[in-house]
Amino acid sequence: MKKQSGFTLIELSIVLVIIGLLLGGVLKGQELITSARIKNVISDFSGTTVGFYGYQDRYKSIPGDDSGADARWGTTSSNGNGNGVLAGNFDASSGESYNFWMHMRRAGFVGGSDGGGPINAYSGKLGVQEGGDAFRSTADAGTGLKGAVICESHIPDKAAFAIDNQIDDGKPNSGVLRAVKESADMVLTTADTSYVEDGNTFYTLCKSV
Repeated sequence: MKKQSGFTLIELSIVLVIIGLLLGGVLKGQELITSARIKNVISDFSGTTVGFYGYQDRYKSIPGDDSGADARWGTTSSNGNGNGVLAGNFDASSGESYNFWMHMRRAGFVGGSDGGGPINAYSGKLGVQEGGDAFRSTADAGTGLKGAVICESHIPDKAAFAIDNQIDDGKPNSGVLRAVKESADMVLTTADTSYVEDGNTFYTLCKSV
């Protein structure tokens, strides 16, 4: 009867080392992807802020609210009412907050084609609206943030906390950045008092321009 030989301890050790290296590479790759996405979201906030003030400096109007946009670019139905307030929710499909992106693109401050805000690194929406309307419910007065705010949706819990820590104070209901758990209808209600990091919760983040 032929005796079967098994793996030696050295061979087993080599296999375990290889598996460890592979797992380490996968985890490191995931960490790099997460870090890149967080940086992209932060870049969206800062880039939109720069464009917003650049537009305001050049045309003396808020993009989306600009009452002279149609005459300037030969467009139709993109004028705002010029009252200095950006009307509409950040994810609206019409109105001033929607036309914000058309005005910014026509002015050359952001890329892309006319119509609606871009998609962020987490496949959520990037948009701008009036701060007094963000997170507003019938029971409170909104965020306390003044003027226009930039909002990004569908941010995973751990990423939302990391972004808040890098930009602000790490608290969803204070500072220049506020957060609320997402609901199916995307309505922004009162900002949350703390972040839930259960791996299943998504947030919409809004930051003062």
